[in-house]
Amino acid sequence: MIAAARAPAIKGRLGILAGRGSFPQVVAASARALEHNPFVFTIDGEADQDWSGYDTASLNIGNLSAFMDIARRESIGTVVLAGGIARRPGLRDIRPTWAALKSAPSALKALLSGGDDKILRAAIHVLETHGMCVLAAQEIAPDLLGEAGPLGDHRPGKSDQANIAAATQAALALGHLDIGQGAVAVSGRVIALEGLEGTDGMLRRVAGLRANGRLRAGSRGVLVKLCKPGQEQRADLPAIGPDTVLNAHASGLAGVAIEAGRSLVLERDRVIAEANRLGLFVTGLELDQDGRQSGERRS
Repeated sequence: MIAAARAPAIKGRLGILAGRGSFPQVVAASARALEHNPFVFTIDGEADQDWSGYDTASLNIGNLSAFMDIARRESIGTVVLAGGIARRPGLRDIRPTWAALKSAPSALKALLSGGDDKILRAAIHVLETHGMCVLAAQEIAPDLLGEAGPLGDHRPGKSDQANIAAATQAALALGHLDIGQGAVAVSGRVIALEGLEGTDGMLRRVAGLRANGRLRAGSRGVLVKLCKPGQEQRADLPAIGPDTVLNAHASGLAGVAIEAGRSLVLERDRVIAEANRLGLFVTGLELDQDGRQSGERRS
């Protein structure tokens, strides 16, 4: 696994903005292992874990004013964003501070209308405007980062490599548009791109195509998930977990490929166990600046 070179510099108390899934709890547990006592902001309608034993406050996704009141009270100087957010803030959700209205009006506008990366950059800018240090979750929990090469017993074959190459280029093109991070290729042809429904929703679409006979019986493919080109890496890195493996298998895929060092593997032991049980490969890709795998020849 990828180890931290040194403990991250945390100013004041650490705050975790917690969305859906187990990811925020992994970050919180890692923070405690570093001898910090994190304060958890549970996002209304998103946070779905049991936070017993932690200091917490429920927070509307766009209520910056309430966040800053709590941050000052709890002496929070560093923030980590972790977990899924399904709903974007609407105009009625936004509760800015005067400082935000004065110094970051364009960021507040982006929160309402931008793509995912643009929204996250805007959110980070607003937090930094208010004196917060924003850390990447992988700085607190570096063992979550995917490594190069296979994670389990299975490796991609020659046809899988062709699918990986096709889906990689599609995912990069999609990322340039700030839409999604994943793509699926079958028989060397891209057949699905990730949209607002997320990775699991895309895989359900692929399963539907197969059930409806739109994909040739026995044809297997690959899911590729990559960081968007130029993406702000302090939030929303590509992530996979056990459900990703299960949904890939249900879609008739041969495996999953992620970008090494810039993707997260949640519940790693379960991911490996499920992949081994189902006969799927899970592998990390080392890509150059053009999106080619290490050692791949230029045409």
